[in-house]
Amino acid sequence: MCGIKIVSVGTEAKGKIDIEELRKNYYPVLFRGVNGTVAHEFIIDLRGFKNTAGIEPEDVAKRLMDYGFHAPTMSWPVPGTLMIEPTESESKVLPYWKIIAELDRFCDALISIRHEIAEIEKGNADINNNVLKSAPHPPSLLMADAWTKPYSREYAAFPAPWLRASKFWPTTGRVDNVYGDRNLICTLLPASQAVEEQAAATA
Repeated sequence: MCGIKIVSVGTEAKGKIDIEELRKNYYPVLFRGVNGTVAHEFIIDLRGFKNTAGIEPEDVAKRLMDYGFHAPTMSWPVPGTLMIEPTESESKVLPYWKIIAELDRFCDALISIRHEIAEIEKGNADINNNVLKSAPHPPSLLMADAWTKPYSREYAAFPAPWLRASKFWPTTGRVDNVYGDRNLICTLLPASQAVEEQAAATA
């Protein structure tokens, strides 16, 4: 738990996050107020992990997918960070206790990922071939005949106990972003085929 507090304002649940435990024990948090708190969003600084473990913000963001969370904003407004906005992610119609439970799960995922980074820092996990660098782990990878990773399929898929009861599975694994940016492939139907299908559907 990272001490998230929810304050109800009218009919909307607004987040006021006390992130002292998260900051002291796991991640540096940027732009905190005089009392060490943040408003509706906060920025965790991951820049130091590049030197200590070879870990980039993308690695943490992709690993969060294995925990069932959509990756937060990366490297904006500060390069090498994640900007987390929990009050924009959670429904305003859920009871506050459900929102708090979800935010606690998210914090537990961040803390667990920090422990995974620590394993790399200690030399217990390979700096290039580890659970963060290979994340996310879609079913197609986990169910393949060959498994060459130095960690188990089970740990890749279920890094936290709550995932056994309810898991959102990523649909694809890690892609080469630079290659994809330089080699765009259009998967839309050719215009002539789209017109034919439209005509057939209305006939």
